[in-house]
Amino acid sequence: MAVVRDIDPSASPLDYYSYELRRLREEAGLKQAELGAIIFCTGSLIGMIENGRRVPTRDFSERVDAALGTGGVFSRLVGLVLRSVLPTWFQPYAEMEARATFISTYQCQLVHGLLQTEPYGRALLSVDRPDQVDELLAARMDRQRILDGENQPALWVVLAEAVLHQEVGGADVMRRQLDHLVSFLDHPWVQIQVLPFSAGQHTGMLGSFTLLRFGDDPDIHYEEGYAQGYMTANPPVIRERSVGYARLQAAALSPEHSAVLIARVMEERYGERPGTGERAVA
Repeated sequence: MAVVRDIDPSASPLDYYSYELRRLREEAGLKQAELGAIIFCTGSLIGMIENGRRVPTRDFSERVDAALGTGGVFSRLVGLVLRSVLPTWFQPYAEMEARATFISTYQCQLVHGLLQTEPYGRALLSVDRPDQVDELLAARMDRQRILDGENQPALWVVLAEAVLHQEVGGADVMRRQLDHLVSFLDHPWVQIQVLPFSAGQHTGMLGSFTLLRFGDDPDIHYEEGYAQGYMTANPPVIRERSVGYARLQAAALSPEHSAVLIARVMEERYGERPGTGERAVA
């Protein structure tokens, strides 16, 4: 039998979630295994979450809400829980990202987190955080919910061509990731451009960066170093990076030609065209 951990609900969002899950389950007169059977998971998983040893997913939270009739308590809490899992230095950026009305990003090494598939994200996170992959991946995938909401931001992504060739997670993972990128071609709020090798030297060679714009608040510039990220609203920095981003957009292929290039790399390097039923891009 698992040892019941004494949870302080004020210690963290995860501890509060764990405390409430145990309290409401017991209030409903259900054992862990009984609740697990109702929501199609094991009683041991319920126990680990109640002990704060496993981070809940959004799907788990929605099923618990339905089973316990909580009126959406856990579906509302899980966003806070998943955000708290992110590195401390990244959390302020994630909060700003969720509020932004326009996101412009240049990526020189990796597909941006908002456009990553689960296998691609898992492969990346397993390099340095093998013991936290599940919870960090859940948090990363949860960030992508902003692209599906009623107030979704406009997202403009410029990818260096090298990103298409840097194999992450193996050929199958890359095929799926590139296919996912092509699927955004007709998306009304997401634009993807590839900066080709032929562009030569360019203003993005110092590294990846992101610009966030808001309805009423000042713009924010964000970039990551090896150990942490850096965020600023300094007007000269915003001006310089905004001009630099415009130059990158001008040097990059159009979204349509970018999709053609992605499909070609997908076929030539990873052995497959975009999925059956996808819009033809060649």
